[in-house]
Amino acid sequence: MNLAFTCSFHFSDSSRKRYITEEIKKVGKGHISAKIFAFRELTVATQNFNLENMIGEGGFGRVYKGQLEEMFHVPFVQVVAVKQLDRNGFQGNREFLVEVLMLSLLHHSNLVNLIGYCADGDQRILVYEYLANGSLEDHLLAEGKAPLDWNTRMKIAAGAAKGLEYLHETADPPVIYRDFKASNILLDAEFNPKLSDFGLAKLGPTGDKTHVSTRVMGTYGYCAPEYALTGQLTSKSDVYSFGVVFLEIITGRRVIDNSRPTEEQNLVTWVCIGFQNF
Repeated sequence: MNLAFTCSFHFSDSSRKRYITEEIKKVGKGHISAKIFAFRELTVATQNFNLENMIGEGGFGRVYKGQLEEMFHVPFVQVVAVKQLDRNGFQGNREFLVEVLMLSLLHHSNLVNLIGYCADGDQRILVYEYLANGSLEDHLLAEGKAPLDWNTRMKIAAGAAKGLEYLHETADPPVIYRDFKASNILLDAEFNPKLSDFGLAKLGPTGDKTHVSTRVMGTYGYCAPEYALTGQLTSKSDVYSFGVVFLEIITGRRVIDNSRPTEEQNLVTWVCIGFQNF
């Protein structure tokens, strides 16, 4: 599946919804399976975005557990995760469009399934399959949860690696995820991992190009140092981030933990010092 597309936003607010819809149709070339939801439909599905249904919150906005019924033209009652982007937050129109296109054109068992989206007015909402066990971060770092056993940890690491491999080796052109971290790895009822949140994803280099030059984006602690220094993005940047998450998986420590002694606050630095002293 060729994913070549460009995103440009020089539009008034009133024309952005139309542009998003037209761009998705144009780039998708009939391959977009995501449904288009009206805001009122998702209001019903989430019981008016009831806080009791909220299952996640971050700089992007809030995620609610919802239920799609026959009135939404689905064949059966379906439990979903509804991510309502903060209209004043980081993830804007560009990231919204990128995520809809990426998850509509990329399909793999270790990528989250996008069911649909809403672009009514200034609303930007994404509807995903519901994954019962939340994020990897929840299980590694949250208090009150039973620790994951070793086999489950390795299962999650292997599945996440397969998701990255698909993006790097199968997608045409390759896709650089750019935000690989524990909170973006979601887990289904059997703890199978699925990569989520593709708003920062970038099409990788093609032909004789070795990298993509771009503004440095990502999450502190997970970002590859050479990318942070130069802005030159390659699939190896994702591999570095995978290594950081793998360290989290096997140690149970946060990538950045300011509550620890200074020399232990950065997980990667702490591990490197440990190897030097080994």
